Amino acid sequence: MVKKLNEEKLTLGICYYPEHWPEDMWEDDYRRMKELGITYVRMGEFAWSIFEPEEGKFSFDLFDRAVAKAGEFGLKVIMGTPTATPPTWLTKKYPDSLNVTQDGIPYQHGARRHYNYNSENYRRLSSIIVKKMAEHYHDHPDVVGWQIDNELNCETDVFYSEADHDAFREWAKKKYHTLENLNAAWGAVFWNQTYTSWDQVYLTRKTVPNSPNPHHALDEKRFFSDSAISYAKLQADILREYAPKQWVTTNGMFGHLDNHKLTDDLLDFYAYDSYPNFGRIIEDHSVKPLRDRKWSWNLSVVRSISPNFAIFEQQSGPGGWVTRIEQPSPKPGQLRLWTYQSIAHGADMIMYFRWRTATKGTEIYWHGINDYHNQPNRRVKEVEAVSQELHKLGQIAGSSYQAEIAYVTNYDNEWDAEFDKWVGPYEAKSKDAWFKALQYNHVPVDAFHLNAETSLEDLKSYKVLVYPHAAIITKEQAELFNSYVKQGGKMIFGCRSGYKDETGQPYMKAFPGYLADLVGVNVEEFTREAPFEETPGVKFKNLQEVEANDFNEVLQLKEDVEVLGTFTNAHFEGKPALVKRNYGQGSSYYFGGVFNLDLASLLIDEFELNDYQDLFDLPEQVELSIRHKEGTDYVFLLNYSEVPQEVTFKKEFTDLITGRPVTNKHTLKPFDVIVLA
Repeated sequence: MVKKLNEEKLTLGICYYPEHWPEDMWEDDYRRMKELGITYVRMGEFAWSIFEPEEGKFSFDLFDRAVAKAGEFGLKVIMGTPTATPPTWLTKKYPDSLNVTQDGIPYQHGARRHYNYNSENYRRLSSIIVKKMAEHYHDHPDVVGWQIDNELNCETDVFYSEADHDAFREWAKKKYHTLENLNAAWGAVFWNQTYTSWDQVYLTRKTVPNSPNPHHALDEKRFFSDSAISYAKLQADILREYAPKQWVTTNGMFGHLDNHKLTDDLLDFYAYDSYPNFGRIIEDHSVKPLRDRKWSWNLSVVRSISPNFAIFEQQSGPGGWVTRIEQPSPKPGQLRLWTYQSIAHGADMIMYFRWRTATKGTEIYWHGINDYHNQPNRRVKEVEAVSQELHKLGQIAGSSYQAEIAYVTNYDNEWDAEFDKWVGPYEAKSKDAWFKALQYNHVPVDAFHLNAETSLEDLKSYKVLVYPHAAIITKEQAELFNSYVKQGGKMIFGCRSGYKDETGQPYMKAFPGYLADLVGVNVEEFTREAPFEETPGVKFKNLQEVEANDFNEVLQLKEDVEVLGTFTNAHFEGKPALVKRNYGQGSSYYFGGVFNLDLASLLIDEFELNDYQDLFDLPEQVELSIRHKEGTDYVFLLNYSEVPQEVTFKKEFTDLITGRPVTNKHTLKPFDVIVLA
């Protein structure tokens, strides 16, 4: 069952912290929220000591008044369970609740997310506060839903407390049953790591050299994910029991967490926190950087979890902690642009973070739509303009994003590649290249999550699948890909594909393992690009030459394989680098290298994907997204440039924001958006 947000219209919300502000400010805040067209207010997620100032003593007075006052203005409240920030009394009395570094050093009180998921005391105390809150607010007419915790696995996504080691030991027993099975899965015979007693089994610990067993490390990440999901389930089960009429979700998307399983098993829909101007995005110095537009990939991944989702934190100002300068202030139009970026990719509820910039604590520079002084500013006016526009676009809610191509993701490969430098960096580069190529060629793309339940019907939703460097591919997955291509699909692979089993151990098979029949090649030899040598090239169809960076595989051909590209400028010059094999009604492609923007762009032309050139002439700086509902396409054109961009329309559209017809040439202002039907 697909878990998705079910909003009747596009809605806006705000993150608000009544405990931070004098109570005599609340009414004016809520009044202005209502005037801005705000529907939802999120609160409570960092307020455990307000709800439970001492162990076993509970107080709901402050939030009762805050919720009631919000209700007076017709605002709907989303209540957060406050477990991301345990109270001082808790961590002092129960130090076993604290997370611990791999070196064995406990985290201390003073920030947030310093707890561990497996402490029996922390789980017990979390259950109590969540139950008390659910009992108290379960029938409150103004509380419509719950956010579990806040940003699971943010700040840290590794956990090494004694409780975690104990829980991992039990997890391993349940998975492997015997030490013989565990030793085989971890290849423990290597370097004499064989376990002879269960009490010898721990999470990875510091080693000399600091390079723990890679198969052990892969299982560790699976365990971290299962621990977070177990902790979320603890809360979700209580909320389902005591507040069955209110929906349940959580927010964020962070490492070592299977968000698809989390949502499928526990939540009503998924919610994301969107910060497109985050420092490491805007500091991208690669070829043709996407910068804030790159956030569209994150939103595509979120869409693979919930086709219609919520944004629980939408960037609305400059951002950073006192110790971190993360984000410059949005330029005029960017806040509106980012809101529509979220909507274009499937968001039907967008909540801005935050109502007013905090005057205390670590986030005094993480700005909201209002500044400290509470005077009118450009950001508030921009939100007001967006709100007025969304009243005209409400019918878009529930529509589905349209894409004929998907980039395949998989947690096992993601987690294995974190540790494996022979494949991990290549995956990041190829994903960046393909997403850029599709964005700049105006071809909408989905992220597609591959797991054990994936069926042929799931894959058949797409004409093309791109899965460049999946080291772990099981026999069953290879058979599924064979069936997909045989019925007419096209599938693209790259170097370092298919040579590992699900433990992360290489098969004793010629590369690319179980994919060999589908792609029609074996790998004859391979090498990384030497930093002191000139970069090899690939001549595509004997015409255009592109670079073959990072890693090169020389391909040995089987029958019925077409060579699309050969290596140049290397000792393996003239050898096959890129091949195509027709297989049933479809075709597979294998590139013995790492994809770059040039090569991905050339291959897109091979696939006959809809780039909507019959409808538009679009400059590279404009993103195209299409959502569909009941026979109507809703077209989003988003200008990420700070200079105007000219668009040519080849048929007449209606601008849904102004209601006017649009035809011929149209100029998008800097950071402008137009929504068409």
